[in-house]
Amino acid sequence: MTELKQTPSQTVGPFFGYALPFDGDNELLPPHAPGTVQLHGIVYDGAGVPVPDAIIELWQADAAGAPVAKRGSLHRDGYAFTGFGRCSTNGWGEYSFTTVKPGAMGPVSAPYVLVTVFARGLLHHLFTRAYFADEATNETDPFLASLGDRASTLVAAVDPDGYRFDIRLQGDDETVFIDFGMDAVG
Repeated sequence: MTELKQTPSQTVGPFFGYALPFDGDNELLPPHAPGTVQLHGIVYDGAGVPVPDAIIELWQADAAGAPVAKRGSLHRDGYAFTGFGRCSTNGWGEYSFTTVKPGAMGPVSAPYVLVTVFARGLLHHLFTRAYFADEATNETDPFLASLGDRASTLVAAVDPDGYRFDIRLQGDDETVFIDFGMDAVG
C-alpha cells in the first residue's frame, strides 16, 4: 500500500492576488446596514514596513454571539450578514472590513473575530483574534488573561472609523498568533 504524504506548504504567490478576491469580499454586511462597524488596520512585516500583498480573512459570530447558518457565503445578497470576509491589503498595507461587532460566544468569553493572515514569506497562514477595546469583559476573558502583557496585541482600538487592528508579523509588539496544533504530517 502506498503511503500518502502531505505536500509541502507554499508561500503566497501571484495566485492569491487575482484568484481569491471576489465582489464584496470585505463586506460581511453591506455598508448601509444598521449596526455596521469598520474593522481596519495595517499589516506590518518584521522591519515595521507595511505589507502590500497580504490577504486577511475574518470569521465571526453575529451581533448576538451566534454562529452564522450560511457561514462563508461567496454570494453576497446585499442584506444578510455572512460571518466571513476576505480582504487584500492595498499598496500601503491597509485592509478594511464592514461587519458587525460580534456578541460573546460564551458566558466568560469577550467578543472577538477570528483573523487569518496570508502573506508572502509565510509557509503557513497565521491565526489570531481581534478583541474590541470597549468591552469590559476583556478583563475576565480566559484566553486574553493567559497572554499577560501580550494581550494588548489582540485588542482593536476604538477610532473615528470604527476599530483599528494592526497586525505585526514579527518584531516589537508582534501580534500573538495561535497554534491550533496543525503540524505537518510526515
